[in-house]
Order: sequence, then structure tokens, then C-alpha cells
Amino acid sequence: MQQYELSIRANRRPETLERLLRVMRHRGFEVIKLQTESQQQEITLHVVVQSERAVELLVNQLVKLPDVLALS
Repeated sequence: MQQYELSIRANRRPETLERLLRVMRHRGFEVIKLQTESQQQEITLHVVVQSERAVELLVNQLVKLPDVLALS
């Protein structure tokens, strides 16, 4: 299995973290490590996921979420 590290900046809302994790699970990615930081109206997630699938499948879905501001 391949591991990928993502950094996600999003609007800080109660449902944001849950929505991001749900998309990761639905796309077939397992979260190995998760670190979050909150600053005023934004949240930053540093996440390591693993899967046999290409990471582009996940990235393409995450950027479509309305609360996601940046992804690298």
C-alpha cells in the first residue's frame, strides 16, 4: 500500500472534519496519522493516508468540498 501526506486548509465549521474524513473513507483511503490546528475561522489538517488507489482520486474529491480553501 502506498502512503500519501496531505495538508488541507479549510473553513472551521463543526461538520468540516467529519466531512473530510468521510470523503477519505468513501474513496478507499485509510487515515494513518491526523494532526489538526485551529486558527480563528480556519482549520489546518496534516494527514497521512494509505491506499492502493491513486491519491489523485482523493484530491479531486476533496477540492470539490465547499469548505476546503487549499490542498497540498
